[in-house]
Amino acid sequence: MSSVGSDPRSTVGSDPRSTQGLGPVRGMGRAVFVGILLLIVGTLNLFYGIAAVANSSFYVAEERYVFSGLHTWGWITIVLGAIQLTAALSLFAGNLYGRVIAIFAATLGAIEALANVGGPHPWWSLGVFAVCLWVIYGIWVLGEPENA
Repeated sequence: MSSVGSDPRSTVGSDPRSTQGLGPVRGMGRAVFVGILLLIVGTLNLFYGIAAVANSSFYVAEERYVFSGLHTWGWITIVLGAIQLTAALSLFAGNLYGRVIAIFAATLGAIEALANVGGPHPWWSLGVFAVCLWVIYGIWVLGEPENA
């Protein structure tokens, strides 16, 4: 005599970490972690962009930038921060769009961090680069079965 819950075919979709009966999915905790990292990096990029556009004393006055000047770099940073925040929120929703945009945003963030290595805060830029690489890796392995 078996109850309804003991049938293995009825529990295929009961685990929120399983997809299509493949078993537990690898990297769900990592996905939450990288989503939080994207939120932090996106928020910091928004603040840095606003500081650059507002002529804050945070940036060095005679510094050379890859793109024309401080204002242009500030607007690029603001747009990148908005993309990163959108990607993080979509990643929390579990959308494929969130995964694709998060990888795209983290790649742009890594490129931006490498472009800032010659600036006034090189170690901070290398740290942001490392965080972006961790985000890309964490999202890339998300969705694979654990036994793969």
